[in-house]
Amino acid sequence: MSLIRVTSARQLAIVVCVLGTIGCDHLTKHAATITLAGFPTRSYLADTIRLGYAENAGGFLSMGASLPLVPRSAVFTVIPALLLIAITAVAIRRRWGGTLALGAALFVAGAASNWIDRLARGTVVDFLNVGIGPVRTGIFNVADVAIMVGALMFVYEEFRPSATSEGPPTLE
Repeated sequence: MSLIRVTSARQLAIVVCVLGTIGCDHLTKHAATITLAGFPTRSYLADTIRLGYAENAGGFLSMGASLPLVPRSAVFTVIPALLLIAITAVAIRRRWGGTLALGAALFVAGAASNWIDRLARGTVVDFLNVGIGPVRTGIFNVADVAIMVGALMFVYEEFRPSATSEGPPTLE
């Protein structure tokens, strides 16, 4: 009985993580749209952080933004939907737990949030840029952070040396 409660608690935590990430992303994108759209970029902490409104019709660093509408729609809506379903199915089937499950949840939540925007708006709102001097990131959003953190957690967990060679941890 306690195993069922632990498993249910872990599953609930993953669902809360996914919904919280999507909610936070959409809230910050809404705030950026209201406060930054049509205004000059704002700079903070000696220009380490810049806030400026941008709509991205492409993917990472606007790659693919210049594609014609039909191929761009396929590349940024159909293919990601299939990949999100596949990642979720693999995580459930293999009963990922711990860092793998959290990494997958963050990755899926961030990607799903941007995917929802593409379906609803045709673009994704980006508003954050960080850097020092000429070394800067591209413009990104909270969903992009979730995707990167989730991917890094997943890669770390998959490739870190472990005490056993049984494979990834499970929910059991």
